Amino acid sequence: MIGAMTNGLVEPLRVLLVDDHAMVRSGFAMVLSVEDDIEVVGEAADGLQAIEMARVTRPDVVLMDVQMPRMDGIEATRHLVADDLGHVVIVTTFDRDDYLFDALQAGASGFLLKNAGPEQLLDAVRAAGRGHALLAPEVTRRVIGRMAGEDAPTDRPEPAELAHLTAREREVLVMLGRGLSNAEIAADLVLGEATVKTHVSNVLAKLHLRDRVQAVIFAYEAGLILPTEE
Repeated sequence: MIGAMTNGLVEPLRVLLVDDHAMVRSGFAMVLSVEDDIEVVGEAADGLQAIEMARVTRPDVVLMDVQMPRMDGIEATRHLVADDLGHVVIVTTFDRDDYLFDALQAGASGFLLKNAGPEQLLDAVRAAGRGHALLAPEVTRRVIGRMAGEDAPTDRPEPAELAHLTAREREVLVMLGRGLSNAEIAADLVLGEATVKTHVSNVLAKLHLRDRVQAVIFAYEAGLILPTEE
């Protein structure tokens, strides 16, 4: 995790790059390696190699492609998360990766588009290294809305866990489902960001959710957010 201390010094964020295209890995490595707080500790060309490399290098963050030979990124993510071998960020072209929702269910902490700029890549890696889920609203809602199915019934019974939330926490959950950041939620509800952070933490704890990505999935599956909602 970013900010780890060893002998009083801050350790750099350790990153493993996984993609079957060497040019993609090289491009990411060039952007990441010049940063003082980030260290690229390895590269892998498929899911099986990623698991092997992760066990050796113990990365904080794994940038994971989806479509790869031998083992795809979804199955590799499932193994990495189960063995606590780093926070996985799926790197996708999106239009081709219709099964991205499966990767999130497998435990990925979020996703990044392959055409993202250098600053977005750095922000994504640092956010994942801090244990934050990555939610790009313009992509998150489309992906999860599509995978939830536009024909899903709207009269489904509410999950019993929702009864544990206060009215305010339920509002926050809905906004998380729409992909809003803490700052955006604070502005909409006229609250301080520290207060919103507390509400988000309470929502995750009460619903036994790992991170904000799981909160988005929960909101859709619970019917709180419609796939077609704008």
